[in-house]
Amino acid sequence: MALDAIRDQPRAVALLRRALATDRVAHAYAFVGPPGAGRMTTALAFAHALLCGSGGREAGAVGGWPETRRDPAASGMPPCGRCHGCRLAAARTHPDLHVIAPTPPETNPKGARAIRIDAIRELERQAALRPVMAPRKLFVLDEAERMTGEAPQAFLKTLEEPPPATVLILILPRARALPATVISRCQVVRFEPRGGEAAAVARAQARTLLGEVRAEGTDAMFRRTERIDRETAEGLVDAYWLLCRDLVLAKAAVPASLLADTPRAVELAREAETWTLDDLLRAIELCRQAREALARNVAPRLTLEVILSRLALRAA
Repeated sequence: MALDAIRDQPRAVALLRRALATDRVAHAYAFVGPPGAGRMTTALAFAHALLCGSGGREAGAVGGWPETRRDPAASGMPPCGRCHGCRLAAARTHPDLHVIAPTPPETNPKGARAIRIDAIRELERQAALRPVMAPRKLFVLDEAERMTGEAPQAFLKTLEEPPPATVLILILPRARALPATVISRCQVVRFEPRGGEAAAVARAQARTLLGEVRAEGTDAMFRRTERIDRETAEGLVDAYWLLCRDLVLAKAAVPASLLADTPRAVELAREAETWTLDDLLRAIELCRQAREALARNVAPRLTLEVILSRLALRAA
């Protein structure tokens, strides 16, 4: 995905495009904003632009890559989408793109997810190496606020003495989620909550899709999800996440004003009666896992089909 395709975040996109156009890319960024604001999608689009190899091929290159590589992102042009670097970046298999996400302890798969010191040490090791293909190496730390123990201090050392040709992107819900010493060494890019109108559109799309799958079964599900893009999938997953939250609240008979979808309070109360609380909590957990899966490049179609199977078809 190109930065031009990012919706609802014009200021963040303008800042990043200016950095590309002027070749003034910072060594570290903090993408700060609420979940669902498109922080990870934007980080991957920015990384894609930096990893595009369309402007770097020169005569005499070995293996299709120039001996003296120029940075194609410096032109400010969007990624070409055709070169080898673009194809690898789109598939999240580019050797110079590294995504670090919280994981449970190796000894307890159901334990608390965190970014631990071992992951930061591996980042340091990888960052010290020269880029394999592109002019830069990209490291994206999803949910960077989950760095625990000695990890923030170890990461600070990397920020204080950044390896050459390395760009670090931290995904955070708020600037104070990490020590000020870490944030002060990053260029902060702020993401606004998605507009009420955009959220309403996503909820309407999610309801329509859910209704079709309930009425027509798997044929409708496979047909409607066949060509869905990642950002649309993110919006739908967020909408289903909020739906499940509203159903839990409706089941508890809270005031309608506390619901995300207040106009449908009566309809939500009726639907909540058809669910057990345990099933709704499992559905909420499924939505959280789906959001993480999209961040890790799991196919949007597969991700949505899993959620629809649970919400519409009540499959296990």
